[in-house]
Amino acid sequence: MANTKSAIKAARKTIRLTDRNRGVKTRLKTLRKQLDELLAKKDAAAGKSAAAAYVSAMDKAVKSGVVHKNAAARGKAHAAKALALK
Repeated sequence: MANTKSAIKAARKTIRLTDRNRGVKTRLKTLRKQLDELLAKKDAAAGKSAAAAYVSAMDKAVKSGVVHKNAAARGKAHAAKALALK
């Protein structure tokens, strides 16, 4: 249990931010799965729009500090490569 006022506030803040981060990460995973499904179906137009949505969400996650910028760059590169191959 936290002993000081600042530690109590930090504990409350951690809970709030953890919930926010979990939602963002879940959305990223969902978008990635949708992109993979569309690429497996070889649906180029829908795949391109899904890739754009995934990249946009990834950039927003980096901006808010949920995902590291290098991890986002790697994920976006994998998505672009998969889209180019299909």
